[in-house]
Amino acid sequence: MSRVIFFDAGPLGIITNPRLPSLALTISAIQWAIQLTHAGHRLIVPAVADFEVRRELLCAGKTQGIELLNACNMAQPDRYLPLTDSALKRAAELWSQAGNRGALPADPKELSCDVLIAAQALDYQELFGLSTSDIIIATLNVGHISLFAPADIWTNITV
Repeated sequence: MSRVIFFDAGPLGIITNPRLPSLALTISAIQWAIQLTHAGHRLIVPAVADFEVRRELLCAGKTQGIELLNACNMAQPDRYLPLTDSALKRAAELWSQAGNRGALPADPKELSCDVLIAAQALDYQELFGLSTSDIIIATLNVGHISLFAPADIWTNITV
């Protein structure tokens, strides 16, 4: 079964920020992404994940990381998913629903990128008529994102 896999900032950062001693992890993550793509899965970089990774790379002056992020975004047509008004409105609804359940993943005053990434994934799912089992967010922190959309630790998502 082919799936649409959305990057959270954690796995995207691992792929685009090679550094010692975790260079082996970066190589492993790149191989993971290539294997998934070759198996027919679609990898998506939500604008918010790009923002989170890009700001850190820029602050650290890591030009090679920026180049890798740009290359990752352009590796397939439509891999980069711009943030839309629809996703922003959905994120507000998701945040509100979680707050009403008492399940906010962060301080209510903070903008949670997790809910924005989830909203982008859910909008994509709806736009293309996909089922919930067709999408998943690859992350390092399932607890926050899974409140809003299907998510798993990136290494658990296999071919």
